[in-house]
Amino acid sequence: MSDSQTWPAAHSLVPADTTEDVRTRGAGVSRQVAVLPVGSFEQHGPYLPLATDTLVACAIAREIAAAHPVHLLPPVTISCSHEHAAWPGTVSISSVTLHAVIRDIAASLRRSGVDALVLVNGHGGNYVLGNVVQESSAQGERMALFPAPEDWEAARERAGVETSLLTDMHAGEIETSILLHTHPELIRPGYETSDFVADDRRQLLTLGMSAYTDSGVIGRPSLGSAEKGKRLLASLADSFGGYVSLLTSADISVRDTGDARK
Repeated sequence: MSDSQTWPAAHSLVPADTTEDVRTRGAGVSRQVAVLPVGSFEQHGPYLPLATDTLVACAIAREIAAAHPVHLLPPVTISCSHEHAAWPGTVSISSVTLHAVIRDIAASLRRSGVDALVLVNGHGGNYVLGNVVQESSAQGERMALFPAPEDWEAARERAGVETSLLTDMHAGEIETSILLHTHPELIRPGYETSDFVADDRRQLLTLGMSAYTDSGVIGRPSLGSAEKGKRLLASLADSFGGYVSLLTSADISVRDTGDARK
C-alpha cells in the first residue's frame, strides 16, 4: 500500500488524496480504475445508524483501495430507499436521478483520463445500478458493479456467517458484523435480541418493508461479530482482483471467467 493510500482517520468516509497522489498512482498503472461507494440513508432498525449502507460501502471500498491501486472516490450517500419510507429518517432520490448521477460521474472521470469505474453498492434496493452498468458496457465503456452475489456468498462462507443471503436481508448478521469491526461506536444496544426472519418477500416491491417487519430488521444480527466483519471485508478485497484484471485488460471482450462449461 502506498503512502497516498493511507488515511489519518481510519474510518473517514472521504479520501484524503491530493491531486498529486492521483497523478502518481495513475502513472504507475496501464489503465486507471476508479471506485465509487454507493450507499443509502435509510432505517436499519433501532440499533444501526441510517447511514449503515454508506458505511458498509465505504468500508469495502477502503479495503479495496488498501489492496489495489485504485482511485477511491467519496460516497454517494442518498439513493433509492423507497421501500423503507414507512420509517422516520429515511431519505430517497429517484432511480432516474441516481442513474444520471452515476453517468455524470463516469463521464467526468473519462475526461480526466480515468476510463474504468466500479460501483461498490451497499444497498440492495439500488436496482438501477445494474442497468447503468449494462448500458454503459454495451456502449463500450468500462464499468462494473461490485460485489456480485457470488462475491458475497464467497465472503459469507469465508467469514463463517451462519445466515443465508436470502435470510440476511437487512440489518442482519453481515451488516452488523461489518459495523462491529469498523464502527462499533455507532451501534446501539439491542442487536443481540432483534432477530427476525421473513424469507418469503415476494410482494416487497409493491408493499414495501413495513409489510414484512415491524422493527425494520430482517435477519439475525445477534450472530454478528467483529471478527466476521473483518473476514468479510478481506474476502471481498480478494474477490475484487478479478474485476481489476478485467477492467484493465487490453481487450475487455477476452476474459477467463473460470467457468469450464463452454
